[in-house]
Amino acid sequence: MKLKKILGKLHLWLGLSSGLVVFIVAVTGCIYAFQLDIQDILQPYRFVTAENSPILPPSSIWEKADAALADKHLHAVLYPSPDRAAQAIYYSFEEHYYYFVYVNPYTGEVLKVKDVYADFFRIVLDGHFYLWLPPAIGQPVVASFTLVFLFMVISGLILWWPRKKKNLKSSITIKWNARWRRKNYDLHQVMGFYVMGFASIFAITGLVWGFVWFRDAVFFVSSGGEDYVEYYTPLSDSIAVYQDSIPALDAVWMKMRSMYPNAEWIEVHPPEFENAAIAANANPDASTYWKMDYRYFDQNTLEELPVEHIYNRFEEASIGDKVMRINYDLHVGAIAGLPGKIFAFLLSAIIGSLPITGTLIWWGRKKKAKRENSGHTSLPEQEEK
Repeated sequence: MKLKKILGKLHLWLGLSSGLVVFIVAVTGCIYAFQLDIQDILQPYRFVTAENSPILPPSSIWEKADAALADKHLHAVLYPSPDRAAQAIYYSFEEHYYYFVYVNPYTGEVLKVKDVYADFFRIVLDGHFYLWLPPAIGQPVVASFTLVFLFMVISGLILWWPRKKKNLKSSITIKWNARWRRKNYDLHQVMGFYVMGFASIFAITGLVWGFVWFRDAVFFVSSGGEDYVEYYTPLSDSIAVYQDSIPALDAVWMKMRSMYPNAEWIEVHPPEFENAAIAANANPDASTYWKMDYRYFDQNTLEELPVEHIYNRFEEASIGDKVMRINYDLHVGAIAGLPGKIFAFLLSAIIGSLPITGTLIWWGRKKKAKRENSGHTSLPEQEEK
């Protein structure tokens, strides 16, 4: 009884202090759930007419994109399905730019140069990750409040738990014919109960990105005691010299196409720095990310280079690796396809409502206490209005 009273106070004040952040993160997550589907509808330059003819290699896509977007660093060339445009991806963390150049892979026509940082859904994502603050400030703020939210979920379950079995039914049903105050209370308590498990998943997967120590702890437990290895690009043999007339990037792309004829996308990365390997990946399912094969090839010899981090071949990934890989798809609901996205959308909407209904409960109780202290106690039926 005493524990519930303490938890009730903590739940109240932590809820009031974190409510705005939880609302913003939930609503932006709600909007972002269908970002790929909406962009496919609103952005026709993502598509091309599939042709029964060869497609241009990465070096040619790179050349066409460079002509449209000069003096930028090419991060990767991505080939989706035959009816979609190839994407030349330009990215620099230091210079803070991020562009997609959409190129018709059959003709080389540049269809669109897109500033990703100016895109609506990127702005939504910045709100979800950083509350539209500078990342160095917003990221730890969001992560900290996500940790508070996880406590709110756990404490909410303890506070919800019925004292007697006969009260269980009233704890899992909303009394729609009651006064608005009771309905609001039920919306907070009952709907909160139904989303608790999934809200915990959202919070935990979010915390994997939010705190390095949390990510390392999840990996340590899921891998059976191994340490998380940060991403790195293996080094090529600096003594060897590339001899072929075909550009090395094109040669790697051709290798990937022969190894993954059924992949729904293939992406190749030119060396990020001197002696870096050429990175490539193949995705068997373009709607998710976790089953991708990541490969690394010596830029001079084209021999495959091994890595020890989680971004390796899927068949070689450990349980811990797969737990880390699946984190994003689990967070956004993509792991269950379109039904999963719809479910994630609805859950995010309900989670976003909890700070509102919780605040209304607090406000109603505050008004009630004020009336009682002033000696104007209302009748029960008046109190529910």
